[in-house]
Amino acid sequence: MQLYYAPNTISIAVAIALEEAGLEYEAIRIDFAERQQTTRAYHQINPKGRVPALVVEGGILTETGALLELIADMAPEAGLRPNDPVLAARMREVMFYLASTMHVNHAHKLRGARWASNPASFKDMARKVPETMAASCDYICNHGLRGPFVLGDSPSLADCYLYVVCTWLEGDGVKIARFPKLTAFMAAMEARDSVKAVRAKDML
Repeated sequence: MQLYYAPNTISIAVAIALEEAGLEYEAIRIDFAERQQTTRAYHQINPKGRVPALVVEGGILTETGALLELIADMAPEAGLRPNDPVLAARMREVMFYLASTMHVNHAHKLRGARWASNPASFKDMARKVPETMAASCDYICNHGLRGPFVLGDSPSLADCYLYVVCTWLEGDGVKIARFPKLTAFMAAMEARDSVKAVRAKDML
């Protein structure tokens, strides 16, 4: 497998899940500073011009949530998705919230052109980011984390996703120390070999 990623983006959630699952992959870096994601060559990989993209036998797949689910299917022994359907739905509940709300909150800081044309609107969106990200942290602490990890004592796909989103908080003007549950969660994730591995590869 080949994982197309950019450092510190949500694509790293896929890398963490691959490490958790013990699956071999080649990491191919896309340099956003050099705008490699806008090139015709990369658009042959992902026409959306975003990361992640995962090359697997049978084609190329995109979208973080879909790739995480694929990894759980490929390595069920890793236990990244619970067998209990209610617990699996709880896991997805957090993942979908991260994708639809918290990641979007973060994107308003630098990606205002996705939603507006007036540059003054971009600045207003950016000013709102600390507030909306802090509100998302409150939600995750009160309704997302059911223990050290999202589902309790064992990590799941949702934790790979949440960890990467939380690495953005300081840059978004949110002090993670305000949220003891998230602070403990981040410490638990930092101690895992999967996170150590992606850090050793300079992906984070």
